[in-house]
Amino acid sequence: MGTEATTAVDNLQQPLLESTKSEVDFRMESVLTDTHLSYFRRIYLAALIEMKYLFHLAAPAIFVYVINNGMSMVTRIFAGRLGSMQLAAASLGNSGFNMFSIGLMLGMGSAVETLCGQAHGAHRYDMLGVYLQRSTIVLVLTGLPMTVLFIFSKPLLTSLGEPADVASMASVFVYGMVPMIFAYAVNFPIQKFLQAQSIVTPSAYISAAILALHLVLTWLSVFKFGWGLLGLSVVHSLSWWIIVLAQIVYIKISPRCRRTWVGFSWKAFDGLWDFFQLSAASAVMLCLESWYSQILVLLAGLLKDPELALDSLAICMSISAMSFMVSVGFNAAASVRVSNELGAGNPRSAAFSTAVTTVVSFLLSLFEAVVILSWRHVISYIFTDSEAVAEAVAELSPFLAITIVLNGVQPVLSGVAVGCGWQAYVAYVNIGCYYIVGIPIGYVLGFTYDMGARGIWTGMIGGTLMQTIILVIVTFRTDWDKEVEKASRRLDQWEDSSPLLKQ
Repeated sequence: MGTEATTAVDNLQQPLLESTKSEVDFRMESVLTDTHLSYFRRIYLAALIEMKYLFHLAAPAIFVYVINNGMSMVTRIFAGRLGSMQLAAASLGNSGFNMFSIGLMLGMGSAVETLCGQAHGAHRYDMLGVYLQRSTIVLVLTGLPMTVLFIFSKPLLTSLGEPADVASMASVFVYGMVPMIFAYAVNFPIQKFLQAQSIVTPSAYISAAILALHLVLTWLSVFKFGWGLLGLSVVHSLSWWIIVLAQIVYIKISPRCRRTWVGFSWKAFDGLWDFFQLSAASAVMLCLESWYSQILVLLAGLLKDPELALDSLAICMSISAMSFMVSVGFNAAASVRVSNELGAGNPRSAAFSTAVTTVVSFLLSLFEAVVILSWRHVISYIFTDSEAVAEAVAELSPFLAITIVLNGVQPVLSGVAVGCGWQAYVAYVNIGCYYIVGIPIGYVLGFTYDMGARGIWTGMIGGTLMQTIILVIVTFRTDWDKEVEKASRRLDQWEDSSPLLKQ
């Protein structure tokens, strides 16, 4: 190895913490294209750089998602203190209406994730604030018809066959969640705006502090003020608005955001319809995934022994959901890294980041699956003392393990899709894999062939496996140089939307 190459290696091995993000991105691309270095040396050095950024992004993101889910769990726990009927009503309101609004708003928010990530990589910092404002406007407008849905929750629940007393009580809980719709509409674009700049730790601190505050406020509303279900949901909405306000204050005062937030701009109102179309494609992509497992759980309620099937599936789904939080963190990291690299014009770095993130997430999910299989006969006792349920969960554990492994790959590739702006394409893939393949297979195996919960879960695995294979093939065959060109054209288009309005 020549003197220049040796010097380059020594420079690359300097402590990365002393470098700015743009310098590290440049180093990574230069490493991957440095012909003076051996192939394995390039991979090793690039992996060091990527792993630093990967865990810097993924760990706080995982923490934020876990904390936010913890707020809903606290609300349901205190609802249970009010009575079993109140717990059922809160669970119904949260699972039916709140999860629907989260899925829709989070999905629509991923459009700004694509644009902000690519704009930050391209150093078009002022446009991040504009994209944030456009996304917020679109999501707030989307929240208006959702408000009508929440207001008419009682007749909707009754028409779906829920008992009148449960529907009435659940509707009271849902009324208090109306302000939460608009908290989501503001929070998720802010979350993606900050993630695109690799600013994730402040959101984790804010979420942790608000979870503690939420616990105190919820306790006061139940045991001191006696506000009941409505008080629980209002406090939940208030906690989310405090998170939003805290993040707004951070954006305004933090020097890390001074280049990306320069105040309100009239450009935020340009091209809103086009922005809505991109947001809608993102929402469809995410909602089709989140509804998929819910539909299969509903099918389990139609089996011969629905109580045992639902209990065992609910426990397995809860374990899968906890594992999925890790994958969601890597999903966010993949989206940020790929969009940043494409915006910066670094095709090899984008491809390498995709590979590293997928491999790391896969290995972690493989470890989780091994743990689940090792504990398959005892893990259900965390939730219930029933031996019959424990046996059913042990029987489903191999299916759970396969699902966890697939979830170690599929969310990462979905994050890559968001980083590249492939939301509409993935939405079509989801329709085909989940609703044309997965659900019909699950129904046939579960009912026609009398395989019960195992048959339904086999259908779910089949749909997820097909989707994962398609995304792996598409990602493997991606021309990353063309993706860089597309990112550049997309940013040029969205930076000035006025021509779109004249067409």
